[in-house]
Amino acid sequence: MAEEEAPTPAAAPAKAAKKKATPKPKKAGPSLRDLIVEAVSASKERSGVSLAALKKALVAGGYDVEKNKTRVKVAIKALVAKETLVQTKGTGASGSFKMNKKVEPKPAAGDGG
Repeated sequence: MAEEEAPTPAAAPAKAAKKKATPKPKKAGPSLRDLIVEAVSASKERSGVSLAALKKALVAGGYDVEKNKTRVKVAIKALVAKETLVQTKGTGASGSFKMNKKVEPKPAAGDGG
């Protein structure tokens, strides 16, 4: 009888492993790109916002920069590539950034209609 009981516990974990993983729900709130654009546009600096100042603004807004350093860099590079931001100093994700005057910021979703 002991031999018959051994396969039963082994079969149970196999069935549990076949369950589909539930997708994680997206966090509510603005995206990182929106937060960066908001921080840069709020700045009054003529030469733009440095990466360090931008990170401080994101931390003040409740974003965990230490945990998501790479995401911040990738988002900045993407915004520069899309010409939403202009890089005034530095290369890559380092340096200073300001809003591109040629590209007007889009109005917030939910306005008018």
